Amino acid sequence: MAESHKPRPPLHTILPPLLLGTATFNSQYVSDPESMPYRDIVARAISLGVTGFDTSPYYGPSETLLGTALNALLKPTDGSSPPVSRKSLFLVTKAGRIAPTEFDYSPSWVRYSVLRSLRRLHTPYLDLVYMHDVEFVSADEVVAAVRELRRLRDEEKVIRYVGISGFPVDVLCSLAEKVLKETGEGLDAVLSYGHFTVQNRKLGLPWVDQPNGEDQGQENEGSLLARFKKAGVQVVLNASILGMGLLTSRGIPTDPPEKATSASPSPLAKWHPSPPELRLACKDLAALAEQAGERLESVAIRWSLAEWARVGGAAGLGVNVSMLDGGETCRVGSTVCGVTSVPELEETVAEWRGVLRSIQNSSSGGAGEDDAYGSARQEKVLDLVRNKLWPALGSWLDYAWDSPGKGYKNTRNESDRGVVPDDGVIEEYEKAKQERQGAEGSVPEAR
Repeated sequence: MAESHKPRPPLHTILPPLLLGTATFNSQYVSDPESMPYRDIVARAISLGVTGFDTSPYYGPSETLLGTALNALLKPTDGSSPPVSRKSLFLVTKAGRIAPTEFDYSPSWVRYSVLRSLRRLHTPYLDLVYMHDVEFVSADEVVAAVRELRRLRDEEKVIRYVGISGFPVDVLCSLAEKVLKETGEGLDAVLSYGHFTVQNRKLGLPWVDQPNGEDQGQENEGSLLARFKKAGVQVVLNASILGMGLLTSRGIPTDPPEKATSASPSPLAKWHPSPPELRLACKDLAALAEQAGERLESVAIRWSLAEWARVGGAAGLGVNVSMLDGGETCRVGSTVCGVTSVPELEETVAEWRGVLRSIQNSSSGGAGEDDAYGSARQEKVLDLVRNKLWPALGSWLDYAWDSPGKGYKNTRNESDRGVVPDDGVIEEYEKAKQERQGAEGSVPEAR
């Protein structure tokens, strides 16, 4: 029998099609996150219509920086009207991962982590919470943690939707199936990263490069996406479309992680799990893109945005989106994009709007109005990827490194799991909870 839970609007009807990922608000991507223009990035995202934000306590100061930026907009100190309301935002965070090799999926830690995120993000509720990088713990631990997230959703009403995130997509599928089997309820969302990129298409196979994939359901019944759908997952989101820095003009230095130093030109060199040969192969892609008059990151962004919009929607795992200029609603795959500057954000949004125009032109049967980011560019990118970049990758096409890697062991001592800090987070929450008693719930009606 399914575990009890209150009716909620389907996630695909309210989740944005494009979310700003803030893993980049972290020393893994920039040397000094607090000096980056995070306030400007968040404010500009909202002004451009990007109202979904994805973060995690594992991302260093990311939650705190994002919360500070949002709070300044929600509660202006100069007495002006706020440019945005909490109801119009979709806030996503994660729980369970503490450090690179330290995980705690115990119910007490999950609860503490969620309550701490509420404080850092200056919000009474979270729209979606994932268990973070589920491949690093046992399947039973994942199910227990999902149950706790759902308890926080149903009893404490501080969460609206529940999901899991991770790298190996076959593991994500198996866990989604296990959650449905053992709880009777499918996951609201699964976040996959690094598996629907120009270099690694595994999440979308065999849908990729099937222009009429929506009409070939029978051929795709054994696909990962079909398994997610059968497991009751509402939405699958795609993240790390630049392969965590691999698919950029700058690339990642080829020194393996153990040889990287503080003097390395990119913080990514210290921790990125890709082998040197893959880094070199992706560097070659940058040269090919340049020969075609493109930047590799621009090509990679456009290909993933466009193809995931198509494939995720065709597989029934996308979200509702209204076409530009008041057009009809259609279902497209949702993407999380990380940036480190306002120009990067503006480029990503421009590419996304070009994707929407291309979809709209295709559905209307006409060419429509085109521009630098429109349908002509989309055809150029798809042709470049299919006929130049994929052949150049050779055996590195669809390659994925192991996660966890060899020798991994959870460094969180058994005796420490479930032990939470005495830092006032729980006490502050309980006090606020008591003050709210008698009020009508803590989560606003869904928009």
